[in-house]
Amino acid sequence: MKLYQKTVFELSRLMSSREVSSVEVTQSFLDRIEEVEPFVRAFITHTPAMALETASLVDRKRSNGEKLQPLAGVPLAIKDNISTEGLRTTCASKILENYIPPYDATVVEIIKKTGMPLLGKTNMDEFAMGSSTENSAFFTTRNPWDLEKVPGGSSGGSAVAVSTGMAPLALGSDTGGSIRQPASFCGLYGLRPTYGRISRYGLIAFASSLDQIGPFAMNPADCAMLLGLLAGHDPRDSTSYPEKAPDYLSAMENRNDKLKIGILKHNSENGFDPEVKDAVNRMAGLLEKEGFTIDQVELPRTDYGLGAYYLIAPSEASSNLGRYDGVRYGYNGGGDNLENMFSRTRGAGFGPEVKRRIMIGTYALSAGYYDAYYLKAMKVRTLIRQDYKEAFKKFDLIIGPATPTPAFRIGEKADDPLEMYLSDVCNITDALAGVPSLSAPAGMHSNGTPLGLQLTAPPFCEGRLFNVANYIYRNRDPQLPERPAVRFPEGGAE
Repeated sequence: MKLYQKTVFELSRLMSSREVSSVEVTQSFLDRIEEVEPFVRAFITHTPAMALETASLVDRKRSNGEKLQPLAGVPLAIKDNISTEGLRTTCASKILENYIPPYDATVVEIIKKTGMPLLGKTNMDEFAMGSSTENSAFFTTRNPWDLEKVPGGSSGGSAVAVSTGMAPLALGSDTGGSIRQPASFCGLYGLRPTYGRISRYGLIAFASSLDQIGPFAMNPADCAMLLGLLAGHDPRDSTSYPEKAPDYLSAMENRNDKLKIGILKHNSENGFDPEVKDAVNRMAGLLEKEGFTIDQVELPRTDYGLGAYYLIAPSEASSNLGRYDGVRYGYNGGGDNLENMFSRTRGAGFGPEVKRRIMIGTYALSAGYYDAYYLKAMKVRTLIRQDYKEAFKKFDLIIGPATPTPAFRIGEKADDPLEMYLSDVCNITDALAGVPSLSAPAGMHSNGTPLGLQLTAPPFCEGRLFNVANYIYRNRDPQLPERPAVRFPEGGAE
């Protein structure tokens, strides 16, 4: 087995015992990037020299007997809306195409301090607005299970990097499903932590009351390791949770087979692929055999989540993206007066989906409409939170589909924004409620692409998610492939 095919746990053990070096591990992933990247296009910016420099430093420290963290020397990829000092951070937008941040995000500071080599910055939907990574200003990322299909979004590049073995771990951001949906489409474990669990400092804002950074991994243990490293209080983020994070690996290993799990009944199941529902029921049956109690749970306001989200998120985006005016930083469109400059800058710098959401948000916040739209959506959000609070009085976890359908074809929904928004319907209410949610592989669709199961827990109970996900991982069908065999256009396979 090649190094890029090993788990993070295995890589950490091999480096700690000095059976392999961090440079060897990092080079294995860089070689894999060179092999696969031309066909899937997961990275906006490649950083091989930086990665090898970090890996070499880790090896020297290990040789000198320094005590290092378990993830020291393990490479990763980072979504391109997370600030990296001195390294281009574009948000996949023309308006920030040449922006180089003067500071690191808190998560990047932790990663650098730990000694994790950075392989590069990954492609995404522009400003994290999208569900397919087709809205990138630069290029479309392809799903490695089927190169004609989308990888999901907006963190599609990060999902593809891990799925193909180009990175053992990756960071994404999730506002309304942008980690969980691509994790489902690419056959990964993708976590949206509790709002406030990981610092948002340095995450370029889309919708500040919803945005969260989270990990992608090939298994629950690797995902738990990265969350454990990044979780914690940050005084630079006013929404950061003040309490210390628990040991997620220990929580994952504790037998909690007496947990009561609610299987989610959607008020409206129109648009749900039958194979998606079958996969969720099959996984529920597996957990029941393992000793978990399974019963049906209903969140009464689920049907209102999509409408509330697509008022709240664009409203916050309209406010957050007002800073891109061509004056302070980023692209400047020029013009003979201030109004022309603003118009040219934003007209040329933003893509169609970003413009659409800015206009929706600006309208919802405008005089005479604020109470009718934004305020009412915030009231619905409160009711949705109450639904979760009541559900978690009876259940320890909730399970349901991670997406209503498998991965769809590139271009299939590009001209129909409503259809694209509906692909997030499974993920939005968790985001509105601020609760942690994990997408886990639940089998394969007959079209040859993965299906995902979504696990949701009460606030700050990520350990429960990993615990149950570990049962799913250990009981996965050995006949099903864990990674895609990337089918190259000329007909060959890896």
